Amino acid sequence: MASAMTCSAADLLPHLGNSANATAAAEFICGRFTAVSEYLSNTTYAVDSTYLLFSAYLVFAMQLGFAMLCAGSVRAKNTMNIMLTNVLDAAAGGLSYYLFGFAFAFGAPSNGFIGKHFFGLKEFPSQSFDYSYFLYQWAFAIAAAGFNPNLYCKVYIHTS
Repeated sequence: MASAMTCSAADLLPHLGNSANATAAAEFICGRFTAVSEYLSNTTYAVDSTYLLFSAYLVFAMQLGFAMLCAGSVRAKNTMNIMLTNVLDAAAGGLSYYLFGFAFAFGAPSNGFIGKHFFGLKEFPSQSFDYSYFLYQWAFAIAAAGFNPNLYCKVYIHTS
């Protein structure tokens, strides 16, 4: 989440002059500024999360395309096997990314090559990552693994 901006009455007093109500006016302005800043940072967080989730759903929909591509490339008797292969690839990819993948990719501080925190999403969410970010990265990880069933399509085509 974005850090909130700060305001202090002492910073505003030179700009408001030496009137009797300058301190009260400065405190009021800072209070309003802080409220607006928090509202905008919360709105920014919500918009960012919505964008990440929508993008993750679109990337995950690529799995459907891979399944249809494979199903259209084989004979009808092998369609169920292809669909099951795609579902199992997505499930196994999701489980392994949950247990190991996110930690390897983003588990900082690392040893320079591989991360060593967030295994099984322990100590998650953190200041830098939340669940929408995890889901977004997970969708890309299993979409990349979704290219692998296309190799299975070629095997089924040659054997059927």
